[in-house]
Amino acid sequence: MRTRVIAVANQKGGVGKTTTAVNLSACLAALGQRVLLLDLDPQGNATSGLGLEKVEGGSVYRVLAGEGLLHEKIKTTCCERLEMIPSEVDLCGADVELARMDQHLQRLKMCLEPVVALAKHDVVLIDCPPSLGILTLNAFTACDGVLVPLQCEYYALEGISMMNRVLGQLREAGVNPLLDIFGVVMTMFDGRTKLSNEVLGEVRTLLGNKVFETVIPRTTRLAEAPSFGKPIIQYDKYSAGAAAYELLAQETLDRLQDAA
Repeated sequence: MRTRVIAVANQKGGVGKTTTAVNLSACLAALGQRVLLLDLDPQGNATSGLGLEKVEGGSVYRVLAGEGLLHEKIKTTCCERLEMIPSEVDLCGADVELARMDQHLQRLKMCLEPVVALAKHDVVLIDCPPSLGILTLNAFTACDGVLVPLQCEYYALEGISMMNRVLGQLREAGVNPLLDIFGVVMTMFDGRTKLSNEVLGEVRTLLGNKVFETVIPRTTRLAEAPSFGKPIIQYDKYSAGAAAYELLAQETLDRLQDAA
């Protein structure tokens, strides 16, 4: 199976995007996949969530500007088979800087191509900023598909139509002709509430098999894990959150193999 690049994105913040990027990466690695997590979010929460420091010059930022090579930025993590390219504060200026460059939407794709060509990783996950700015559009241009975390709340579907419109524009412009939603994962699910169940049912009706069977519960342990710099399977291996992300990782792997 060739290296697959998946962008984890939602323009709305607070939906469990980084939690999903970190824990899905760790669980895929636990299944034997060689995973690279690229933290493209200037907030750097995925970086600290895996216990790495935000070091000046350590992110993809300078490589996007044409300085150095992306594989030089790869760091090991606390998880076997999981490597990472961390974030840093300098990424905040990337949207402005990239807009001035030639082929500004293809910069990340060009940086990633040598890494993908080395075939040292089975999966590359990109944790995108909570916006549809140039960094996220670069991730969309570079990826094979987009994984969208949706919170179980009434506004969950608001951003999907905008996301689909942007993906369609990138396809039609020839920037990434095969770009599509890889899957939608429902997060912060509370089975005790009518709201969570109603939203889940509505999303499944509207999006069909795009929606993963696995839902991610709202749990204290998932919220605590990042402050210890560990994914949930290391922080509390037997928690409901760990079980959910292990199931999501298996579903993700099945989809990747079916599409190979």
